[in-house]
Amino acid sequence: MTRVLLTGAAGFIGSHLAEHLLRRGDEVVGIDNFDPFYPRAVKERNLATARAMPGFQFQERDLLDTAALGALLTPASVVVHLAAKAGVRPSLEDPAGYVRANIAGTQSLVDAARAAGVTRFVFGSSSSVYGDDTPAPFREDAAAIHPISPYAATKRAGELLLEALAPHAGLRVASLRFFTVYGPRQRPDLAIHKFTGRLARGERSRCSGRARRRGTTPILMTSWRGSSPPWTGRPPPPSGWSPSTSGATRRSPCGA
Repeated sequence: MTRVLLTGAAGFIGSHLAEHLLRRGDEVVGIDNFDPFYPRAVKERNLATARAMPGFQFQERDLLDTAALGALLTPASVVVHLAAKAGVRPSLEDPAGYVRANIAGTQSLVDAARAAGVTRFVFGSSSSVYGDDTPAPFREDAAAIHPISPYAATKRAGELLLEALAPHAGLRVASLRFFTVYGPRQRPDLAIHKFTGRLARGERSRCSGRARRRGTTPILMTSWRGSSPPWTGRPPPPSGWSPSTSGATRRSPCGA
């Protein structure tokens, strides 16, 4: 049994991951601050199944409360850090808030993990780090140095922070660059949620721009399994940082 500290546990991917880990017999300590980016009631519904499962604890915490986070960790714990202030467009209006949550929050969690002797750390990053000038298909070793939003910049900064600190903190870090994941409990502000809602109501969706566009294909994937703590049941890799990308591109119709 693995003890997992899971931040962002009330979110879309986080709540699914919590259930997956609990079903396989792990112990999960869920952390979320119920950021008002979308209604608390939605996140409470996300947590309902995990709350009823054995092995689950939940604490409403701010990631900047380093001491409180550290009290939940042991050297054998695995940290899965999915909490973040999300949204590309909203980040243009509140870049300081994104820096606080996504960079300072990540640093606080690293400080707590380091003090507790934790060695395994999974970071939920974003495909947004690739910006507009990274050639497709995207590669994990691409420079990714030209983000086009504060959100993307904070996610890339989180990656770089972990890359710099991992050898000194004795951490083995995997950064997961999620593309547009969709499925049950998806954030209500995302386009796929809105489009499928209109389809279910028999309404048409309007597309701006050309009738056919090329872009990233959203993947209905078991991202919570992909986010499961690595290195379980096999020899751990040496200290360090590595990114992982999941995505694809194809032409997709846009219209009725």
